[in-house]
Amino acid sequence: MRSERRSTPSPRPHPSVVTADTEGAMTDAYVSRETEDPPLAQEAKRAVEILNPSGEITMPRPPRRRTMCVANQKGGVGKTTTAVNIAVALALHGNRVLVIDLDPQGNASTGLNVPHHSGVPDVYDCLIDGAPLDAVTQQVEGIPNLWAVPATIDLAGAEIELVSVVARESRLKRAIEAGGSDYDYIFIDCPPSLGLLTVNALVAAEEVLIPIQCEYYALEGVQALTNNIELVRSHLNPKLDISTVLLTMYDRRTRLADLVEQDVRNHFGPKCLNAVIPRNVRVSEAPSYSQSVMTYDPGSRGAVSYFEAAQEIALRGAHDAQVGGVA
Repeated sequence: MRSERRSTPSPRPHPSVVTADTEGAMTDAYVSRETEDPPLAQEAKRAVEILNPSGEITMPRPPRRRTMCVANQKGGVGKTTTAVNIAVALALHGNRVLVIDLDPQGNASTGLNVPHHSGVPDVYDCLIDGAPLDAVTQQVEGIPNLWAVPATIDLAGAEIELVSVVARESRLKRAIEAGGSDYDYIFIDCPPSLGLLTVNALVAAEEVLIPIQCEYYALEGVQALTNNIELVRSHLNPKLDISTVLLTMYDRRTRLADLVEQDVRNHFGPKCLNAVIPRNVRVSEAPSYSQSVMTYDPGSRGAVSYFEAAQEIALRGAHDAQVGGVA
């Protein structure tokens, strides 16, 4: 008979036996766990910072009103989402903010939970009937420093009606100047076109904020937009300037997103914000609950990114004002 050989298993180290190397690793891990908050605690801290219930955290207010047009003739790049979330972030941190919804789809009105059904006084009354802005402005519920001018379905025919109106390109500017309220920021959410509504926004504003989606097609339309801005600056509004460019829908897993980011930063230079908005499900979900992502899920990556973008806009504005004052 063949004798059976049994291999003797190697002895396993006793759990209580700790070498010098493992002791050092365990000490480092223990220290890092002690000093770092768990993910849920970090998210809760971010949420408190963004919602700012105590009002202690403030973003610097500009020395004078900043009127910013959020424009890009390509649809789906995050114009409305950017206008709504940056406005909410600034309002939650001590700034008086007005959002003008100039898109007939009324998505900004939906995101701010502002009534915009047919018959509600809206921006159409300013453009066609010459009503002052204050007559159609509504307070945004739950955010004391935020107001909105809604857009109803009536605005869909405004482009045609404006054709025969005197000084048709400056109707919105006149309405803003006729309003008596004092705001730190006015954000104008434009439709995805280069028609008369967008021209009205460009004439009324002094700054242009361009959201650019991190995909190739988004780059194709930027040249047409910048050319249009140059035309408006030359003939209608010499103060107009592209002050801010924000990269949106950034997907870090793709090489294309990096290439687009490099191209945009090389083209626009310091006008491009350091903050980048990632693709985030919470950002897409928030409008279905008539909320901004800042209030819907303040601890999410999307909310934190928009908060950082708003903070950067406020800090840059304060810095430019100081430089201008010194000069």
